[in-house]
Amino acid sequence: MKPSQPAFESAGSALVEQLARHLFADPALTVYAVLDGAAIPDLIDQLYADGGPEFACLYRGQIAPDLAHCAPYLVVLAPGSSFTRWLLAEGWGKHWGIFATATADFKAMQKHFRTFLMVKDPEGKQLYFRYYDPRVLRVYLPTCNRSESATVFGPIRHYMAEDEDPGNLLRFSPDQTPPRKEAVKLSQP
Repeated sequence: MKPSQPAFESAGSALVEQLARHLFADPALTVYAVLDGAAIPDLIDQLYADGGPEFACLYRGQIAPDLAHCAPYLVVLAPGSSFTRWLLAEGWGKHWGIFATATADFKAMQKHFRTFLMVKDPEGKQLYFRYYDPRVLRVYLPTCNRSESATVFGPIRHYMAEDEDPGNLLRFSPDQTPPRKEAVKLSQP
């Protein structure tokens, strides 16, 4: 794996604007993020801050505080919000999570993302599937057959994530098998 480029350690304003333009390119779609609490030290504080986004933990039921801090969270992103700016500026290039666009409502997306948190290995053993880590998603999606792609995409129009080189935004679409992948070059701030 290539080391992060220093310019992306804390993304500059120009990069944040570029990312936001790509994420919010279609105003008819809602932009969701699935964020990895284990990778983001102050995620819980940011989610609960005044004016924070709509969000839900993807684990079901009451969970212990230790687990809450490392759980995956579904978050609705709004263009120009302080949470969105913080996420893009501080998290890009650090494997904090993935993005998805859809017309589906929050509850439908929560249900969708919960369906594949657990998978079975070839011996039938249950395993956590950390698809919300961009390093996992960008390797997994290109291996999907038609059935797997239908399951993982469901109501989602596009998945977006940082590339191994954080100077690229990856965008996956379900319109072919395996899903179509395009890399968008971002200019450094």
